[in-house]
Amino acid sequence: MSVLNSVLSWFMKNRMHQMDLFIKHPIEVQQDVLRKLLSSARNTEWGKKYDYASIKTPEDYRQRVPVSTYEQLQPYIERVMRGEQQILWPSEVRWFAKSSGTTNDRSKFIPVTEEALEDCHYKGTKDLLSIYCNLNPETKMFSGKGLTIGGSHQINQLHSDSYYGDLSAVLMQNLPFWAEFIRTPELSVALLENWEDKVVKIGQDTLNQNVTNLAGVPTWLIVLFKWMLTHNSKANMLEIWPNLEVYFHGGVSFAPYREQFKELVPTNKMWYMETYNASEGFFGITDQPDSSEMLLMLDYGIYFEFMDPVDICKEFPKTYTLEEVEADRNYAVIISTNAGLWRYLIGDTIRFTCLNPFRFHISGRTKHFINAFGEELIIENAEGALQTACLATGATIRDYTAGPVFLTAGSKGCHEWLIEFEHKPKDQALFNRLLDQKLRDLNSDYDAKRQKDLALVAPLVHVMPDGTFYNWMKKRGKLGGQNKVPRLANERKFVEEILAFVNQPH
Repeated sequence: MSVLNSVLSWFMKNRMHQMDLFIKHPIEVQQDVLRKLLSSARNTEWGKKYDYASIKTPEDYRQRVPVSTYEQLQPYIERVMRGEQQILWPSEVRWFAKSSGTTNDRSKFIPVTEEALEDCHYKGTKDLLSIYCNLNPETKMFSGKGLTIGGSHQINQLHSDSYYGDLSAVLMQNLPFWAEFIRTPELSVALLENWEDKVVKIGQDTLNQNVTNLAGVPTWLIVLFKWMLTHNSKANMLEIWPNLEVYFHGGVSFAPYREQFKELVPTNKMWYMETYNASEGFFGITDQPDSSEMLLMLDYGIYFEFMDPVDICKEFPKTYTLEEVEADRNYAVIISTNAGLWRYLIGDTIRFTCLNPFRFHISGRTKHFINAFGEELIIENAEGALQTACLATGATIRDYTAGPVFLTAGSKGCHEWLIEFEHKPKDQALFNRLLDQKLRDLNSDYDAKRQKDLALVAPLVHVMPDGTFYNWMKKRGKLGGQNKVPRLANERKFVEEILAFVNQPH
């Protein structure tokens, strides 16, 4: 395995000079991506509808083609799911990534083409490994195996010659044969549908494996860790996998989980690298050590545009190309892809931290915020405030969600937080005060509404019983895979569901 480690490490490092092209010439690379996308799709039904053959510039494209939500593209996607081709993209589409998100109970089905697999998702994975090998030249990760916590897939009921499932399952099912030598567990276990059965099987099958690297949503990886430690009487994961060296994480903010991982994998040598890999495409990778910024990946067959989130509901919203964006400003992300998503509003918001090269933070979701009183509270604010309160009170958060308490004739509004702790605060009252104060420091709109309790009073914080969020997600059929606990909502649906769930007899 040492020879394999050396060969693969060398191969991965060689990709770095190719990344220099889009780092040094980002605008030109993006314009070239758009030209290739338009040329490829000009004879599809969508391409003919908007006369892609006559579009010459990014401005032509912006003026000609509307920004679309999933609901607007859904009729076209459903036709593709029924077996029609040449609708949104010229090559055959046989796979769909099922994405339920966190703010909408209804599933979305995102086309995954051969081009999207090879030139986007797999290329992104190779680049992630290349960047890691470049940052950590002494890596021994390829001397062992990588463990990915993924989902499952099934035959498409609308057309038996195609399939859908969690993106992770789609990617694993289509991996080249040689990849099976460097990953674990075996595919039949990795793709099990029942999450609780899957945890047991993965725990049993990987116990004696040399696992060196991990990937997946942190929530579910922690569940696996705890099962393995409990059933094997171990204190931490290094007693099971002593050569563990890196965790590639994404899907949700890692901030609430970082302290739990430090306890479960107690070493300063562990690397944590964030990725932005969604069902719609692979968008970003951490490219600097000890950084939470991600590099926007510009040569994966995805053309990026951006929009002020407040303009989302407008019929003709103003959009910005990469050369027009500004640092430290919140943008909704719009993508055109080699899977046939055209000017598609993916629902995420980002904030650029650097424009040379283009680095960013994920700041939230376009539907994942609280703005019941004009406070415009986003996930980035919430994570920052919770981190401050946790550090000051010795707390560690397992999961949380929050929503508004609306104004009534007899009372003022506030935010209601449901928090499940791994380690509870030494002083809960101090935790609550610091949460409120840091939100005020981070968000001037929130601070204005809190002045003298003008529109908002202090947050209402509930400490939830152990297992609340896991059991609630289980009840909803959303364990494992890419399912996530909803963080912020501008209405009370999730807060009321969880409170009712906790209070009902079990």
